[in-house]
Amino acid sequence: MHMWALCMRIVHASVRAVPNHDEEDATFELAGLRTLDRRKLILGAGGSAAALAFMVNHPTRASARVSAVPADEDPFTLGVASGDPLPNGVVLWTRLAPRPFEAYGGLSPDRAVEVKWQVSTDENFSTVVRQGTELAHPEYSFSVHVDATGLEPDTVYHYRFATGGHLSPTGRTRTAPAPGADLSELKFAFASCNSFGAGWFTSADHLADEDVDLIFFLGDYIYEYPLVAEQSLRENAPEMPSVLSTSTGSLSRYRLQYAAYRLEPELQRAHQNAPWIVTWDDHEVENDVWGFPDDADHVDEMVQRANAYRAYWEHMPLRRRQMPKGPDARLYRRFDFGQLARFSMLDVRQFRTEPLSGSSIVDSPERRDPTRSMLGRQQEAWFLDGLRSSPTQWNVAAQGVLMSLLDTDPGEERAFSNGGWDAYQASQQRVMDTVTQHEVDNFVVLTGDIHRNYALSMLADFDDLESPRVGSEFAVTSMTSGGDGTDSNAGLEDRLRSNPHLAWGSLQRGYARGRLTPDRLEIDYREVRYVQRKGAPVDTSRSFVVEAGRPGLEDA
Repeated sequence: MHMWALCMRIVHASVRAVPNHDEEDATFELAGLRTLDRRKLILGAGGSAAALAFMVNHPTRASARVSAVPADEDPFTLGVASGDPLPNGVVLWTRLAPRPFEAYGGLSPDRAVEVKWQVSTDENFSTVVRQGTELAHPEYSFSVHVDATGLEPDTVYHYRFATGGHLSPTGRTRTAPAPGADLSELKFAFASCNSFGAGWFTSADHLADEDVDLIFFLGDYIYEYPLVAEQSLRENAPEMPSVLSTSTGSLSRYRLQYAAYRLEPELQRAHQNAPWIVTWDDHEVENDVWGFPDDADHVDEMVQRANAYRAYWEHMPLRRRQMPKGPDARLYRRFDFGQLARFSMLDVRQFRTEPLSGSSIVDSPERRDPTRSMLGRQQEAWFLDGLRSSPTQWNVAAQGVLMSLLDTDPGEERAFSNGGWDAYQASQQRVMDTVTQHEVDNFVVLTGDIHRNYALSMLADFDDLESPRVGSEFAVTSMTSGGDGTDSNAGLEDRLRSNPHLAWGSLQRGYARGRLTPDRLEIDYREVRYVQRKGAPVDTSRSFVVEAGRPGLEDA
């Protein structure tokens, strides 16, 4: 295939129409046709290669011109957020969208908007310690990502934005402690899986009331499905704008999906309460999407992934270094909190080896193939090296899919989910071997994806269920996905019987919170009994502890 033909395929794929938003798509997707990047596509016979990349397009000269937001319309409809805290700074986020379901949020596509920001030690902003001005560009959907530096370590701050006489809501955030600091405790929460149509975001409302320093979101912040009241499990679900009645795919449609989620007041409150550290799973792109080859047979998938990644970055409190270059982004990163904990945020979707066929697999040479990796060679090396070199008391991996073995066959045979680390047994075992052989202190995994709560002890060798414990894994249920939970826990009895390292499971909805000290980790599973109607209270359904120096978990 010639380069011209390939470019035409990309052009046609990238301007898939969403009503009244074709121009918005074209701004990024057509301007994204550049030459020569490291992601090469094999073109034509004889192995001849040409290079093509989807580069993040920089603001144009036109958008460098500044305009004001309408005086009578609130531009901060999508709220504010903070994330990725460091000892000297944190990311502050907002997006201007006075009319969220219109192209560019109802703002001019060829004018930037000046946005002021402030950081204060008090919520009345009587002591402003940092402030500045950013341009919100249409190329980035008028999102603002301020890397607010020069802050003090381990300090609570309040922040806000202003433009055109409008003032944003006030957010609360906190910086990480100084390197090597002797930290007495860290309070955090973790959650995953926000299906808009599966229920109300009651769990997020309760999460906003938790006294935590940090929130980990472990994937599926959005789901790609149409938002139609008739298909919603929400009781008294309102009619949604017609532009949301199609599945995502184009850049503008992904942006609309995030706008719908970000308009939810419960999610806004949860973001305002504490800094978030986020990763994605599959639904930010499409159900069960995996990494795939970069060749001419996957142009449509590459375009969709580029669109999804772009919209994700635009709507999350991430630094510019996480900005995707087309269908490529580095979302895995590391955070050290003094001497207490090292957190490794993993990306378990983008770089994994092509999956085996079928949703459920049995043990096989293919499952154990040492060349297969859940993380990809580069990320896996980075992760294992981070475990070996960690200077902290606790070592925590925050990621999307179950890392521990989970036998799903209640009988004599073994069966495994194709979506988890079990399908990449050699990669799974390399992590366990690193923890064991290098005596990694207090290894803990936080996991999302599976729409149920699981608490598991991790073993040195999952082929030998009597092998020593080397860590603990806490999988958190969905916030809404799957609709109302159930008290029956049907089927979990078989899981518990087949997996003696599995301590507990639940099919309710909610999130989890943790308290980490030098001596112990405490985990509380916080559950709501229903999400399809509003108003469910939250309760702690089960608590576990991990004592420092004693791998595995125990009842609190």
